[in-house]
Amino acid sequence: MKKIILTGDRPTGKLHIGHYVGSLRRRVELQNAGDYDAMYVMIADAQALTDNADHPEKVRQNIIQVALDYLSCGLDPNKITIFIQSLVPQLTELSFYYMNLVTVSRLQRNPTVKSEIQMRDFEASIPVGFFTYPISQAADITAFHATAVPAGEDQKPMLEQTNEIVRKFNATYGETLTEAQILLPENQACLRLPGTDGKAKMSKSLGNCIYLSDSPEEVRQKVMNMFTDPTHLKVSDPGHIEGNTVFTYLDAFCKDEHFAQFCPDYQNLDEMKAHYQRGGLGDVKVKKFLNQVIQSELEPIRRRRAKYEADIPFVLDVLKAGSEKAAKVAQQTLDEVRAAMKLNYFDTDEFAKEQLALFSKS
Repeated sequence: MKKIILTGDRPTGKLHIGHYVGSLRRRVELQNAGDYDAMYVMIADAQALTDNADHPEKVRQNIIQVALDYLSCGLDPNKITIFIQSLVPQLTELSFYYMNLVTVSRLQRNPTVKSEIQMRDFEASIPVGFFTYPISQAADITAFHATAVPAGEDQKPMLEQTNEIVRKFNATYGETLTEAQILLPENQACLRLPGTDGKAKMSKSLGNCIYLSDSPEEVRQKVMNMFTDPTHLKVSDPGHIEGNTVFTYLDAFCKDEHFAQFCPDYQNLDEMKAHYQRGGLGDVKVKKFLNQVIQSELEPIRRRRAKYEADIPFVLDVLKAGSEKAAKVAQQTLDEVRAAMKLNYFDTDEFAKEQLALFSKS
């Protein structure tokens, strides 16, 4: 069996460093490792419309922004396929067939769907498209026979539901679809990076993000205003690491070599944490160090982004070519699904023969 990756993001805004440590950085590593036969990265514009139906221009304008973020982080169109979801209509047809394999109660139990509904205040009036987006996501994954999906921990329930659909389809119609496994970030701090305000999730809608495209000054301001330990009022006070957003970010980004470069008072993060916990280390010093660490991570991304922003026709060509390739692959899967479901009436002469034989007897 081929090893294939499918992953992607909704174009509802520029991508942030939560996306970067949660999946983007891993995608680049997987792309360059060469361990997979194919890798598809989707800009999920159709899925974005499930809660932005009244603002299509918002989705439209962010297509290029997300593509620029992908290329700036190091995703290489010569090694992978970057495509726009809505330009692969086969995904919609697959979703339609999969809807018959999922109950309403099962969708209601999906933890990711429940939390997203609460966050968007959809409890009283849930758009059907938003409610059923786990089914759409199953179509995205299975269309490419993906075996792996790099994603954050919050997406585990979505992939579990995809695999339930795969098993139900295969049990009903014969072995056709492929199950996939989630590839979580190896660094535990990257599983779900909190917002700069200390809230559980970094979210574009909550305005607590550091964007990959932020200027150095914007990043500095956001880091210096970051939530820390509210009980650490004086430098001499013992501080808490748990729930301290600054140290969570350091866990996600910091390497030992950063201390030699930016903060030679310590050899590693454990030493800095110990000093903070016993007292005598101020939040400002820690934040300044974190700012330097993040700036060093973002600098090559900024350089690549400037290069691609100067050549938008190239970016458009990447999206067009990738979408055409993705549609061809998805069509092959759709043909397999239709054949398994006995919906391929005129692909062969079998249906005609069946009907002729049936009516010749009557």
